[in-house]
Amino acid sequence: MVKAETEGRSGKTSGQPAHTREVKIGSVFTQTTWDKEGYAIRDPDSPTYVAAIETAGEFGPRIYLEGWNRGWERAKKKVVIGDGAEWIWNIANDHFPGAIQIVDLFHARQHLWDVARKLYPNQDSEQQRWLAIHQDDLLDEGKIEDLVAALRSIESSNPELLEKIRTEADYFEKNTERMRYPKFRAQHLFVGSGVIEAGCRTIIGSRCKQSGMCWTVRGANSILALRCCQFNRRFEDYWAERKAA
Repeated sequence: MVKAETEGRSGKTSGQPAHTREVKIGSVFTQTTWDKEGYAIRDPDSPTYVAAIETAGEFGPRIYLEGWNRGWERAKKKVVIGDGAEWIWNIANDHFPGAIQIVDLFHARQHLWDVARKLYPNQDSEQQRWLAIHQDDLLDEGKIEDLVAALRSIESSNPELLEKIRTEADYFEKNTERMRYPKFRAQHLFVGSGVIEAGCRTIIGSRCKQSGMCWTVRGANSILALRCCQFNRRFEDYWAERKAA
């Protein structure tokens, strides 16, 4: 499986807003089996990471090379999981053709949570009622056409709210076939993003997003490369190759 996502960086420098940079991070990992309830079980030692501040066009070959080195071609079942960003699916189509594409369920849910909060600000019970229908009964059940229709049927005199709903409806419509969660679960596939979320925290956050830190793109990419080497258990190999060179 390949999982790709983005992680932002923001803050202040000398009282001024800091420039925000987008770190692209991807992971390659393998699934070993599934538990009694049918949920996929990941090989705990299998995830490896790549991360950099660069364009999608540059990141595509990076994650492809990691997948190739990890034995992508030998995998019996190939899956690409992403947060729904178009650049991820472009990479999947270009570098991992034929792979099953899945939108991370928790990111998809976040889109609905955002709508619920806009529809019912400071009304927790109404938000939960709305989510019980649109998330539990529609999204989680893979009934994406019904979900899109329900979103497009919402009426409001607030133009900003209507634009938000239209944007979210478009998001779900574009990713309809990537959100057939019962179908994916029936195949014992992952639909969540735990591996990448862990990478965002440990590889990026704990080293590059501390208070007062300022980075050049070159400096950040150098540290990210070393962090990936460390978490991929290739740190000693890296220095051995440097010494040989």
